[in-house]
Amino acid sequence: MAAASSKKENKKQKPQIPSAVALASPLSAFKFPFAIAIAILLVSLLPRVHSNSVVMYSFWGAAALLLAWQGYLAFLSQRTGEIHNFKVVLRPQHYIQAMLQVCVYSYWGYYWRPVYDHFWLIVVQLLFAYGFDMLLSWSRRREYSLGFGPFPIILSINLFLWFRDDWFYMQFLMIMVGFMGKEYVRWQREGRSTHIFNPSAFALGLFSLVLILTNTTGLTWGQEIASTLTLAPNIYTFLFLIGLVVMYFFSITLVAGMSAITLFALSALYSASTGVPYFLDSEIPAAVFLGLHLLITDPSTSPRTPLGKTLFGVLYAFGVFALYTLLDNLGSPTFYDKLLCVPLLNLSVIAIDRAVRSIKSESILNVWRKDWLGGKANLAHMAVWIFVFGVMTLAGKTDGRHIGDSLPFWEQACAENLPNACGRVLLLESTYCGDNAAWACNELGRHYRQGDIVDVDEELSFSYFARGCELKFQSSCLNMLDTSLALTDTPLELDMRLMLREGGLNLMQLSAADLNARACEHGWEFACESRSNL
Repeated sequence: MAAASSKKENKKQKPQIPSAVALASPLSAFKFPFAIAIAILLVSLLPRVHSNSVVMYSFWGAAALLLAWQGYLAFLSQRTGEIHNFKVVLRPQHYIQAMLQVCVYSYWGYYWRPVYDHFWLIVVQLLFAYGFDMLLSWSRRREYSLGFGPFPIILSINLFLWFRDDWFYMQFLMIMVGFMGKEYVRWQREGRSTHIFNPSAFALGLFSLVLILTNTTGLTWGQEIASTLTLAPNIYTFLFLIGLVVMYFFSITLVAGMSAITLFALSALYSASTGVPYFLDSEIPAAVFLGLHLLITDPSTSPRTPLGKTLFGVLYAFGVFALYTLLDNLGSPTFYDKLLCVPLLNLSVIAIDRAVRSIKSESILNVWRKDWLGGKANLAHMAVWIFVFGVMTLAGKTDGRHIGDSLPFWEQACAENLPNACGRVLLLESTYCGDNAAWACNELGRHYRQGDIVDVDEELSFSYFARGCELKFQSSCLNMLDTSLALTDTPLELDMRLMLREGGLNLMQLSAADLNARACEHGWEFACESRSNL
């Protein structure tokens, strides 16, 4: 029995046992960061990298930094005889999360190809992260823990923000900030020194703030990343299933589940009180749904008590909800909402833990006891979350068609002066005009000429009419020629194919009959009338 017990204990401890690597001389360890720098230089020879000189020089600069840094450390080691060691530590929270993130990239990238085009850029970021993290540890005279740690950090950063090719060197700077924040910004928590911020969230939050303050969001793919997740069919169900794996292995159900439930509730309350959705075309934006599963759930930077996790998830929901309005009122891209509040929440972790410990009421604490259901409380929490998500799905609040996808709905809401409706009409029409929907360009021209829902701007009006005319919309041509006109007409068939996508794939192959039926479902009266005449 003793032997069996010993085997059982060893089996449990096995994933956490580090494997030390013996090094013969002070310079032996440097072959590893040297190999990383050479690998970066080799990847820079690929056509994808050579297609843009800034990307290529960014790769060379990253490799040069690693080579210079390790050269300096090697010089010091040669003089002092200090040996830089590392140990192999494979933590499940790192490699399981990395595998799930790869699944997200694979599924999303199949429907939005720039993700696949970004592959080699992510590979080099991973290489740079390993080299930078290793040299940073050695510079601090610490043993380096070699494992999958950089994977979830780099993959998480790139799930939410990456710089365009002409500014790609900023991506390496963002990685450096994330790892330096992990190394230097620390506090004592439960008697141990630990990093305050989730490394990826720290870098994303800081750079998001800078991009907002400098009005330079256009340097990144941030807006496209946030909006193209819905190109993948049933993305909410896919992320839900991915999230269940994380919940099962790391007991973060209360964080992610309560955050989602709170956001669903806040959206429903807002919609019931105002008559319009809070978020433009969803109950929870897909990128936020992704974030609450794979961004805020780092065990090291979130509360550890069940009640603390619940409060953390609820606060994230309120933070996203409030920041969405704040950013919208400031005229900033709203996709930053999910990124800005995570560092603030990380700072609140100790306060949340103290608040939970100060609660003396057993009736409150017993609701979140870890030993509930014989130590399987997390499975019970997961069951509740599965039920809630199932109900929301059946109600059409996840992957189903959302009322916010209907432009006629927003036009009617604007006519009734409902909150934010007119602004969203302009936003949707601007998006569709950018997609070459001629009707939307003409409508924008009319608004800026008439001054009905926006201040009069004849110059801007003329530019939209010119765009609509170029796209062969007759009313736009007439409006452009006579400044006293503000004509409109029914959308062209191509316009409807562009405006009825519901954030998904294009409808170029959809039959005319099915397109007409879809338009009628979205509230386009001319489509309903033509169906009734058939």
